[in-house]
Amino acid sequence: MTPNPGLLITVLSFLACIGPLIFIHELGHYFAGRWFGVKAETFSIGFGREIFGWTDRRGTRWKVGWLPLGGYVKFKGDMNPASQPSAEWLSLPPEQRAETFQARPLWQRFIIVAAGPATNFLFAILAFMAIFTAAGYPTSPAVIGGVSSGSPAAEAGFQEGDQILAIDGRSIETFADLYSHVRLRPAESMIFDVQRGEQTIELRATPEAKTLRDEFGNSARVGLLGVSGAIIMSELPPGQLIGAAFKQTGETVQSMVVALGQVISGNRSVKELGGPLKIAEVSGQQASLGWLPFFWLMTLISINLGFLNLLPIPLLDGGHLLFYLVEGVRRKPLRPETQEWAFRTGLAALLALMVFVTFNDLASFGVWNRLGGLIG
Repeated sequence: MTPNPGLLITVLSFLACIGPLIFIHELGHYFAGRWFGVKAETFSIGFGREIFGWTDRRGTRWKVGWLPLGGYVKFKGDMNPASQPSAEWLSLPPEQRAETFQARPLWQRFIIVAAGPATNFLFAILAFMAIFTAAGYPTSPAVIGGVSSGSPAAEAGFQEGDQILAIDGRSIETFADLYSHVRLRPAESMIFDVQRGEQTIELRATPEAKTLRDEFGNSARVGLLGVSGAIIMSELPPGQLIGAAFKQTGETVQSMVVALGQVISGNRSVKELGGPLKIAEVSGQQASLGWLPFFWLMTLISINLGFLNLLPIPLLDGGHLLFYLVEGVRRKPLRPETQEWAFRTGLAALLALMVFVTFNDLASFGVWNRLGGLIG
């Protein structure tokens, strides 16, 4: 088992991972707002008391807060969480009011808010292009090279030389696709479209659910079919890199949706949900393995940030976008009192989630077991 890196490496790796991603996210909001003529008063990485910062010639205060778990862009006129016109906003002179977020038409406000998650996805696409250029892209077809005796694949009738064409109607192009699809769905019955010689047949199998540990001792519940095959990394021509990066980003989002659905349905334990402490630990671990594993993790976290921020939860970007969609349908915004109540509820939910995932993180570190041993 590979030893975990020290505390200093873990903290520095976490900051090197999450800091740039928060900056990229907020930069999307900032540039979209600037494009539409909205003045940004504050651009903050982190929350709480300012550690250091500066004011640019446009009057924007760029600063770093002591708690590096998020960030924000405060546009002129953001006088309440719902960014709705208020008496204070109405009292501004017309020329100043024109620079505010509230003065922009609905479609522009929608783009400004959506630009943050969109920038996270754009970063991921560019990052995957760089990774595939450096390490290659898996192109070997999903041809079975061997079947383990007594495995779900053997019981289902898979044979060496079979090529998997689709699983539950979803096309499978490479052995890496097969590996990822099955691994994410332990103990789920699946229908495989299989090319065997000149015939196409259907086989049903249920991957075995097994808990595996990596070289650092991290455990994960995965699905195992019991087949082996080649994953060959090939160099892609420049014209195919963009398509491959888009595909990988889309499949990563789909995996998040599937995993979230499994947690909600009870098919995956909520104990697998991790928070900032777990991200910090894994950041240090991946950094100790080299720049490529660390950059891959950073790319996945960028997609996570984009995806989570699009969830329709008040206070998150997705909550704002939901309100704008409602406003577009109703031809008028929801009452400020309704939005204020929704944002307070969203804040309570996010705080509860933060406490829960932190509890999970501490449990994964064995803190509660050690405390129980001391008390006992």
